[in-house]
Amino acid sequence: MGLFQEFRQFAIKGNAVDIGVGVVLGSAFSGFIDSLVKDIILPPIGLLYSKINFQDWYISLSGTTYPSLEKAKEAGAATINYGVFLTVSIRFILILFTVFLVVRQINRWKKPHQHPLDSMTKKECPYCCMPIPTKAIICPNCSSSVKTKETQRKSGPAWRIK
Repeated sequence: MGLFQEFRQFAIKGNAVDIGVGVVLGSAFSGFIDSLVKDIILPPIGLLYSKINFQDWYISLSGTTYPSLEKAKEAGAATINYGVFLTVSIRFILILFTVFLVVRQINRWKKPHQHPLDSMTKKECPYCCMPIPTKAIICPNCSSSVKTKETQRKSGPAWRIK
């Protein structure tokens, strides 16, 4: 089989399409969340804390004091920029909280009958510890017989050589 045919099988039969769709949706979702935080949530917070500028909080390792971080960088001073780190941390927490709120709302909009696997009762396979349907007789993951506990003790996994 040629290289092109192998690649075609990989792209069509593999998860390449699913991964591609996930990356595109992730990129769009990232832009949405970033705009929501930057354009909607941060302006009121900035209004509340307008007198505080975390960006200029730093420690100069040379011992010289500068009026701002920008001036310290212009002078070539080595600095620990804990104010920038604090700003990025706050933004990260806001983005994380916003993602939580959006996902929470999307989950509220879902209807229970749309996802039959979510409502299916499950049990754990005693051999591979993977979740399987309660009525399963053979584990689809490891092919073990999971009829009853007594049958399991006597026969063991279905794949074992007797």
